[in-house]
Amino acid sequence: MSMLSVSNLQVYYGAIHAVKGISFEVNEAEIVSLIGANGAGKSTTMNTIAGLIKPKSGTIKYKGEDITGVPAHKIVVKGLALCPEGRRVFTHLTVEENLEMGGYLRSNAENDETIERVFKDFPRLKERRSQVAGTLSGGEQQMLAMGRALMSHPSLLMLDEPSMGLAPILVDEIFEIIQNLNKQGTTILLVEQNAQMALSIADRGYVLEVGNIVLEGTGKELLNNNAVKSAYLGG
Repeated sequence: MSMLSVSNLQVYYGAIHAVKGISFEVNEAEIVSLIGANGAGKSTTMNTIAGLIKPKSGTIKYKGEDITGVPAHKIVVKGLALCPEGRRVFTHLTVEENLEMGGYLRSNAENDETIERVFKDFPRLKERRSQVAGTLSGGEQQMLAMGRALMSHPSLLMLDEPSMGLAPILVDEIFEIIQNLNKQGTTILLVEQNAQMALSIADRGYVLEVGNIVLEGTGKELLNNNAVKSAYLGG
C-alpha cells in the first residue's frame, strides 16, 4: 500500500527551478532512498513534503490524503516527521528536554512513555539524558535528532543526510538503527549522499540529478547499475 505519493512536484527558489516535476512513491514498511549529488534537489523535496516549503505545483498525498502545502505543524500531527539535515538539536537544552520538544503535541504521560521507548532504541542517549545537547558528539547529536523526530510517533520518518560528518564506525551504527526502526514498523524515506550505504539498506531507490529523477529501481538494482556505480559509488 502506498503511504506517500508525490506526483509532478515542481519547486522554485525565486527564479531557480530546484525540483522539476518529480514523481515517486513510498509504500508502507519500506525503506526508500533518494540519492544524488549536492544541489540535486533531495533536501528541497524532503522539506516540501514536510510542509516547510510550498511547491509551485504538483501533489503530495500521505495515506491517500492530499497534504500539498499543508503547514509543517499539521503534517507532524498526521504522522509524518522529518529529521533535518545538520541535526539542529537545541544545543542549550538537555537530551531529555530536546526529546520533550519533539513531543510538544502530545500529553506528558504519552511523552514519558515514548521517551523510554527512544532510550531503548538509543541507549547512549539514556546515559546522557541530563547532558546538555551541545556537548554531545556528532554521532550522539544525530541520534538525538532522530529520537526527537520519533517522539511524535510517526508512521513515516524522513531522514535527511543522517550520516553527514560522521566517522565510518558511527555511520554503520546509525544505519543499523535505521534498519531496526524499520523492522519495528516505521516506514523510512532516506536522503543520503553515502549512496553505497543508502542503497544497501533500501527496498527501493531513486536517483535525482538537477531536480529530475533519472533512475529508479530496487536498492540492489541501483547498486549494480553501471551509471550509478560510476557517478556515486566510485566504480
